[in-house]
Amino acid sequence: MKKNNLKIVKIDKSKSLFNYEKKILINELILDLKLGYYDFEKRIAQKVKFSLEIDYENKKPTNDKDIKSIVNYGQVVKLIRKLTKNKHYNFLETLAEDTFDVLFKDKRIGKIMLKIEKLEILKDCSSAGIQIIKKRSHDKF
Repeated sequence: MKKNNLKIVKIDKSKSLFNYEKKILINELILDLKLGYYDFEKRIAQKVKFSLEIDYENKKPTNDKDIKSIVNYGQVVKLIRKLTKNKHYNFLETLAEDTFDVLFKDKRIGKIMLKIEKLEILKDCSSAGIQIIKKRSHDKF
């Protein structure tokens, strides 16, 4: 007869058995911005569209009474508006880097996909822009 080799494991209730992988989606935030390298782009505002996917992790479930228990998409939009209101950017890439810098201050965020498109820049296309994915590095320097 075979002997049963099962062990009893005690669970520490102060530690979570789960990790939550969450994603914030912001689709087609359209702002009127003076954005661009050329003189006409510095004088006249143009429509610019932002779309983001923000991946973040939590060890705890969302607390329905605590807004700090989530990455707040309203706060993300507010931060983008603030960045674009106070500074002229020549390039979409530098705007993207400033956006990443602000959002990655939240240590829960691990990855951001950011797409920024100018909607009125080329007459033969509906938009032209960039898409950048940036991940938090877990490597030690």
